[in-house]
Amino acid sequence: MIRTRITELFGIDHPILCGGMTGLGTAQLIAAVANAGALGFLTALTQPTPEALAEEIRRTRELTDRPFGVNLTILPTIKPVPYDEYRAAIIESGVRIVETAGSSPEPHLPDFKAAAVRVIHKATSVRHAISAERKGVDVISIDGFECAGHPGEDDVAGLVLIPATVRRLKVPVIASGGIATGSGLAAALALGAEAVNMGTRFMATAEAPIHENVKKQIVANSERDTLVVFRQFHNSARVARNGISEQILEISQRPGATFDDIAPLASGVRGRTNVLGDGDMEGGMWWASQAQGLIESVDTCAGVVTEIISDAERIMRDRLPSLLVP
Repeated sequence: MIRTRITELFGIDHPILCGGMTGLGTAQLIAAVANAGALGFLTALTQPTPEALAEEIRRTRELTDRPFGVNLTILPTIKPVPYDEYRAAIIESGVRIVETAGSSPEPHLPDFKAAAVRVIHKATSVRHAISAERKGVDVISIDGFECAGHPGEDDVAGLVLIPATVRRLKVPVIASGGIATGSGLAAALALGAEAVNMGTRFMATAEAPIHENVKKQIVANSERDTLVVFRQFHNSARVARNGISEQILEISQRPGATFDDIAPLASGVRGRTNVLGDGDMEGGMWWASQAQGLIESVDTCAGVVTEIISDAERIMRDRLPSLLVP
């Protein structure tokens, strides 16, 4: 068994997390992650209302008696989100672990702290991680440039970003971005992280609530099958390479282009409905990390966690010590 401050803090068997993923962080997947001894996060804003979130928390508890959390991603939106009500639903449902992402979690921390909720904040730079620690979060999850979603604008990969973050913080650090194997876990631990966060790897599982075509595409894709879009709009995002994302990139690079020019192509509803729901791999933009190049099969969540832990333990116990010369 691998023991770290993260496994002790959250009462989990293994230092592996499945962070919040829009459209995927539902009871079916997150309970399976929890039952495998890892820590998964329901995605609050996947649910249309705070009341629906409370119901999804209840459903998850019916499927597992292991720890799980809720992700609350804080972003500017055209239609205001009742964040205070979502936060209240989390607290009133008795959830004690929250993952925040996007904007500063500071406005939410007093209520979370008063309810004894542990807060993990996802950051994409050392400076933002330091700021979040000062504001009182309990754990930092640091996202390297390899990650799916928004990697920030600094383009720093995990091999540098993880140890650079660890050496500046006192709170535990979780490594995120491009991790899908036991060697990735062993490497992250060697760099000073105390757990890893995986998204794309958990998409390619039997329990992931997405079309089988998506899972097969992740297995078929290589590490080169992603694109970084929205860079011109200072909101860089790593997505899977397909005709739609290539079109988004081409339009964005035209002189004078604005986000309005690509908004219909980049619609999140389109990606979730056409791609994740219907399996039309050219039907919209969808998110994936460079970890695609490391994923060779679709497995159960339990199978994924068992294999990663087994491989990491073997590497740390057998391979690395064998390299030392007396």
